[in-house]
Amino acid sequence: MANKKTVRKVKKKNTQLRLVKSGEVKTEKRKGGQEEKIRFGKTRRTLILSAVMLFLLTVLISGYVYIVRNYTVTTVYVEGNVHYTNEEIMEMVMGGRYGNNSLLLSLKYQDKGITDIPFIQTMDVAIEAKDTIRITVYEKALAGYVSYLGRYVYFDKDGIVVETSTEKTAGIPQVTGLKFDHVILHEPLPVEKPEIFDEVLNITQQLSKYSMSADRIYFDSGYQVTLMFGEARVAMGDSRYIDEKIMKLQYILPDLAGKKGTLDMREYNEDTKTYSFEQE
Repeated sequence: MANKKTVRKVKKKNTQLRLVKSGEVKTEKRKGGQEEKIRFGKTRRTLILSAVMLFLLTVLISGYVYIVRNYTVTTVYVEGNVHYTNEEIMEMVMGGRYGNNSLLLSLKYQDKGITDIPFIQTMDVAIEAKDTIRITVYEKALAGYVSYLGRYVYFDKDGIVVETSTEKTAGIPQVTGLKFDHVILHEPLPVEKPEIFDEVLNITQQLSKYSMSADRIYFDSGYQVTLMFGEARVAMGDSRYIDEKIMKLQYILPDLAGKKGTLDMREYNEDTKTYSFEQE
């Protein structure tokens, strides 16, 4: 019997089979069919980031140029100031870098005024147009000032010390004859008759009403009032009829210009047409 050769059936090679060797990196599908994120190369990421930064920088520069060109202040209105000039007020509000830019000023002073300035209660800044702002000054109500230890001490209608300064303020009269031994800022002047400050304020207001301004208001020991206008003195007496006396004084004062002496207005009568003037 002839030997029969054993013939083994060789399975056909699977063409779909592939070998993954160690160290090789392939993009595989995650479970559920979600593909892994494609990772950019370092150079490509740098280029994208640079493009984004360049775009943002361009936007910022364009915005800066637009704001500078279109919001520069060319017109300023200042109102309410007496103690400071318009130029001084503008420097306080618009001083510093970009102080002439209305947009930045609106952000800086939005819903708040400017305080902590001598003689000024507050200042409001309003932006009326891209190139126009209005500064409204609210000064402290000063009734007068006294001289103390080489400084001018300003007080309000209640006699409270508002400010001290080495400079005089135009339109604010000096008050003399009052007795006090110390001065404390934001506290009343320690005088014997505190109600005298109401009289000082009334005199100042009445003079201002008729466009007059006394250089000094003097009170003697009996609180009799004398007003000083240069070399001319006007004896007003006590506080009775002070408003009426000042109303008549407006017609007499021009004749006292350049004269030295005392006008006696202590006695008041509606029918009095003239008052005696004792020239020196």
